[in-house]
Amino acid sequence: MIAIRTADEIERIRASARIVGAALRLAGEQARPGVTTQEIDAAVEAFIVAQGAKPSFKGYRGFPASACVSINDVVVHGIPSTDRALAEGDIVSIDVGAYKDGYHGDGAWTFAVGEVAEESQRLMKVTRAALEAGIAQARPGRRLGEVSQTIQRHVEEAGFSVVRALVGHGIGRQLHEPPEVPNFGGRRQGPTLAAGMVIAIEPMVNTGGCEVFTEADEWTVRTRDGSRSAHFEHTVAITADGPEILTLPGPGSDA
Repeated sequence: MIAIRTADEIERIRASARIVGAALRLAGEQARPGVTTQEIDAAVEAFIVAQGAKPSFKGYRGFPASACVSINDVVVHGIPSTDRALAEGDIVSIDVGAYKDGYHGDGAWTFAVGEVAEESQRLMKVTRAALEAGIAQARPGRRLGEVSQTIQRHVEEAGFSVVRALVGHGIGRQLHEPPEVPNFGGRRQGPTLAAGMVIAIEPMVNTGGCEVFTEADEWTVRTRDGSRSAHFEHTVAITADGPEILTLPGPGSDA
């Protein structure tokens, strides 16, 4: 069952989501050549804890870190490491969750590390724009499929592909709740949206094909063909007046 949140619940989700947005802004400032993915994770965790919250991801189904830090062909769930430093020309997707007062917030952003190739710049720009277009469709009375189809159409018209093996989700008391929020599909598919629903919309977009695989660590998801991938995510409340982004406006990006 899809939860319909009260105004108080939405405010609690917003409080967690704002921490996420600020943590992503901090992570973006850390995304420089020579900085390790572990250093980014440590900065994110320290910030979340300082806000009186807990990192949603740490320990979730055994995940060992507070942030997912995914470089280039890693789509999602990259495990931070002291052995992996960012390099000029990389793109890095950072996914963060925060839990406070019984509710979660979730968000992700992809950052350019120094100067990046034109295709990578366009990938980030298209993925971010697809997220914004999808959010604009999240209105009461519309089918969830309108969000999904809008994202897919925007991505494919740009010549990129949408990852189909991974989807967005509802969010609230649990990090992942119904409904699933695909980034592809028909406009008449999925449940009818209603005021009070809160969902995490998160297109994951590849420059190459849509196929992905999971490494032996059972977390790291990579593109099958080695192409680069970008990931942008906002926690969004559906209100009578339309969609409301609960995570802070996305941090600065070179995209």
